[in-house]
Amino acid sequence: MKAGRGPVHPGLFPKETIMRKGFMDRASEILVAEGVTKRFGGLVALDEVHLQIRRGEVHALVGENGAGKSTMMNIIGGVIRRDEGSIRFEGKEVDFATPMEAIDSGIAVIHQELSMMPDLNIIENVYMGRMETHYGRIMWDVMAKKTAQQLSRLGLTIDPYKKINRLTTSHRQMVEIAKAISTNAQLIVMDEPNSSLTESESERLFTVIDNLQKEGISIIYVSHKLDEVLRIADRITTFRDGQYVGTLERSEASVKKIIRMMVGRDVEVCSYPAGKTGDPVLQVRGLNGQMFQDITFSLKRGEILGFSGLVGAGRSELARALFGADPVMSGEVILEGRPVSFSSPQKAISAGLAMLAEDRKTQSIFPNLPIWMNLSISRLSQMSRYGVVDWKKVARIVNEYTAKFSIKMGNNQHPISSLSGGNQQKVILARWLAVNPQILILDEPTHGVDVGAKADIYTFIHQLAAEGLGIIFISSEMPELMALCHRIIVMHEGSITGVLSRDEFSEERIMTLAAGYAEQTV
Repeated sequence: MKAGRGPVHPGLFPKETIMRKGFMDRASEILVAEGVTKRFGGLVALDEVHLQIRRGEVHALVGENGAGKSTMMNIIGGVIRRDEGSIRFEGKEVDFATPMEAIDSGIAVIHQELSMMPDLNIIENVYMGRMETHYGRIMWDVMAKKTAQQLSRLGLTIDPYKKINRLTTSHRQMVEIAKAISTNAQLIVMDEPNSSLTESESERLFTVIDNLQKEGISIIYVSHKLDEVLRIADRITTFRDGQYVGTLERSEASVKKIIRMMVGRDVEVCSYPAGKTGDPVLQVRGLNGQMFQDITFSLKRGEILGFSGLVGAGRSELARALFGADPVMSGEVILEGRPVSFSSPQKAISAGLAMLAEDRKTQSIFPNLPIWMNLSISRLSQMSRYGVVDWKKVARIVNEYTAKFSIKMGNNQHPISSLSGGNQQKVILARWLAVNPQILILDEPTHGVDVGAKADIYTFIHQLAAEGLGIIFISSEMPELMALCHRIIVMHEGSITGVLSRDEFSEERIMTLAAGYAEQTV
């Protein structure tokens, strides 16, 4: 077991399996990719990149959004095909045309957006397309036993007949891993597996990864969280702008060195001095709603007001209620001295509010619509007369904001889904700024975003506050809250447990309040 790992839970894997495979084959390479190139029209997504994965290692792949990580993973998993270069798996040249070909060869990919069928049970999700039948009838008892065995290997005792939509995010993640090992995968690709897990759930995931490794299974671990990368990875490969930068052994890696390789410059999240604030633009008094109660606070012009808390604290629900997306049961909201009540987001937008939602994929983007439409859609009505859109104004707005936010793209006619996650987030942020709001609500604006794009977003937020916008900034990352915010409101199970001024910020103090404790009682 590596230094820095949590304890291995006994019984997760058969002892004889660990002893038989262990790390004996660590020096051999299970996958070798050389000179892999992929183009999408005129955009070069991968430019002669290299990647070598040893048998039984955890190999982290890092890089900014748009660096080519997802493209490489999709090529390895048979989702798309390379244009040039070679890939050898288990010593044989491969060029998978479909994901099933990759699975049959021993490669499984667990995507960031879990590709599960929520209305089906665990058995059906794990063995879909591979169900055992007898005279055309599914042998449910046999399949249930096999599913339970796979879950047991991961330390889980869940009813195999339970539907996916009744599972926690952590358990859904484990079902995806169970599906991967049920195919006898020797290489498992995990794309941001820890993005939505609590601390205890993350520890469980790390233990499972540790034990998969002891079985001799190789892991490609794609993540933006460099602290966890340094904790669990044997080696770390960096891509930048579709090119291979280098590979570090864990012993020679550091956060500073990795960031330098990722972005080509040092990125500090500690250099944003608090600007001046004005009079209150928003006052909330005794607000009650779904998942929150008795919320009272004020937001000043030019203020970045942070909201911190653990999963289930009620921060997102509060934001949605302020924006008119969820109902308010009681309490008072005062905007610029006038009581307001928004029955829909459209009314909130008309009053001067804008909100970047937490879940970009389901709540913000229109994946099949072009980039220009996603950016301008909230302002189209203002650029129309008698139902006729002034396309020159639209083009001017789109060009202005794509330049302002340095959005990397081939053509704004391409669907927004063709962009990296960080550039998608910039498009949505640009969409809301284009409506000239007075209050901007940002719910996890850097979720799933690389360090380079984060630095850009931090700069935008700081500039917007300096221009007088009142900003509500919800984040699960304490360093960025402490770097940007004038004050931080901490919530626990729907209630405010503390309000910290800038000179009171510390991770220990925030975490204590987020866990529901008063500082003097700890």
